[in-house]
Amino acid sequence: MLSFQNVTKFFRTPKGKKFILDDVTLDIEAERGVCILGMNGAGKSTLVKMISGTELPNSGRIKTVGSVSWPMGLSGTFQPSMTGRENVEFVARIYGQNVRSIMEEVEEFAELNGYMDMPVQTYSSGMKSRLAFGLSLAVSFDIYLIDEIISVGDRLFKEKSRQALLEKVRSSRVVLISHHESTVREFCDKCVLLRHGRIETFDDVDSAFRTFNSLQSR
Repeated sequence: MLSFQNVTKFFRTPKGKKFILDDVTLDIEAERGVCILGMNGAGKSTLVKMISGTELPNSGRIKTVGSVSWPMGLSGTFQPSMTGRENVEFVARIYGQNVRSIMEEVEEFAELNGYMDMPVQTYSSGMKSRLAFGLSLAVSFDIYLIDEIISVGDRLFKEKSRQALLEKVRSSRVVLISHHESTVREFCDKCVLLRHGRIETFDDVDSAFRTFNSLQSR
């Protein structure tokens, strides 16, 4: 599913290098999905961006089996002066998808109505996320990258999103950032803990959260 080959990622800070990954070599396999756990600032979102290819490591390679989505919580990649409709059309063409089919699915799911023909720069953050999530679901991938996107919207939209994603991942797998145990259990069978530039793997959700909760209580 995921293969890390001597991967190093760091950012330079006034206090020196901040390592996200420090020469990590690791293979991660999962039947349903992998949850990424970590304290605030550990680099979870950076790791997801690296898996998607939108962020590059300083050295090493990350390999995936199959097609990988963009991070579903990442709505900042839309062209802000273009309308929602124009952005969807652009992405559909880039991925070689049927534009009409993708557009119909996104419009029905995102529930943006007339805002589909408004520039994305006029959208609220929630509207951008709904558009991004709907577009992510409309394009089929082997691996879906999810950064807490299930929390977008009101109660009914959250449940709609959860059900739609459950349907999608029946034939795909997920890499999920979430600290909600119930969500993790629903989508993932493996967990990894990111800390101090290393990745610790867990073969079950229970042991992963025992370790993670003990870190939070310190």
